[in-house]
Amino acid sequence: MKLSEMKADRTGTVKSLGRDERFLKRITSVGLTEGARFQVVKNDRKMPVLVYARETLLALNRRDCDMIEVAEVEA
Repeated sequence: MKLSEMKADRTGTVKSLGRDERFLKRITSVGLTEGARFQVVKNDRKMPVLVYARETLLALNRRDCDMIEVAEVEA
């Protein structure tokens, strides 16, 4: 599933990132890499997705979240 589809208060891991090189550099620079564990803090329509990963709260735009494939895991 895409990160933009996850509900708030769910935990997951990053399965794969998009293939756009500019996007990869930007997203990995903030610590979101394949295999990283995260928690969706808030996911309201038409708003950035708030994600807590590697002790950092990230606000990711929805278009970026559509390029990130994730798997939900039990907390």
